[in-house]
Amino acid sequence: MDVSFIQAFLIGALYYLTVANSPWLTGLTSVSIRQPIVAGTIVGVILGEPLQGVIIGATLNAFFIGFISPGGAVSSEPGIAGIIGTSLAIMTGATPEVALSLAIPFGLLGTLIWNIRMTGNTFFVHWMDKVVEEGKYKKIFFIHLIPSQIFTFVISAVPVFLVVYYGGGQVEQLLTLLEGRPIEVLEAIGGMLPALGIALTLKVIMNRKGIIPFFLVGFFIMTYTNIQMLLLAVLATIFVYFYTELKFSKQGEA
Repeated sequence: MDVSFIQAFLIGALYYLTVANSPWLTGLTSVSIRQPIVAGTIVGVILGEPLQGVIIGATLNAFFIGFISPGGAVSSEPGIAGIIGTSLAIMTGATPEVALSLAIPFGLLGTLIWNIRMTGNTFFVHWMDKVVEEGKYKKIFFIHLIPSQIFTFVISAVPVFLVVYYGGGQVEQLLTLLEGRPIEVLEAIGGMLPALGIALTLKVIMNRKGIIPFFLVGFFIMTYTNIQMLLLAVLATIFVYFYTELKFSKQGEA
C-alpha cells in the first residue's frame, strides 16, 4: 500500500499531539489519544482502513495496558508504537501480532524522543525565567505557543513522517524475506506480549482485597459461555456501580 505525502504528514502530526498537550488544540489531550487503540483507529481512518486500525490498535494496546511513567520516566512510549505499528501493519498487510513485534522497537525510539524533548524544554524554561526578570510577561505566551511547539513538532512529527513515508517499502521487503518460520515466530511472540501487559495490570489489581473472586468469575464466564465481551463489560459495570454504592454507603453509616 502506497502512502501519500499528506497521509504521512497527518500521521506525523498525530504523534506530535500524543507527545504534547498542544495549546493550539486544547480539546485534545495527549493522554487520550496516546493509547494505541485510539491512535491506531485514527491512523486507520487516515489510511482508509478504520476497521484494521481498531483491530491492530487494540492488539497493541493490550501490551501497553499496564503502562505507567513514574516520575516522568518512559520505558517504552506507547504513542509512537501504536502509530507506527498500525501504519506499517496496514501498509504491508501484516497481522496484528506481527505489528506488535514491529512496534516494540519503535517504542524505544519514542523513549529517546521523549528524553530529547524533556532536555530541550529546559532551554525554554530558562528563557521564560529571563523574560520574567526583564518584566516582559507577554513574551511567555510567545515562547510557549511558537518556538517550544515548533521544537516539539520537529523532533516528534518529522521522524514518524520519515518512517511512514519512506519505510513502508523496506518493511514490506523485510517481511517478504522473513516469510515462513521467522514470521510464525514473530506472530507467536506478538501473541504472547499482550498477556504480559495484562499480567502487569493484574499485579496491581490483585493487591486489592476482594478483587480476585470477581476476576475469576469474569474469566470463567468468558471461557465457558458464548457471551460477548462487550455485553459482559456492560453487565460488570452495572454490577460494580451497585456494589460500590452499597459498600461505601454502609461504610458512611458506620
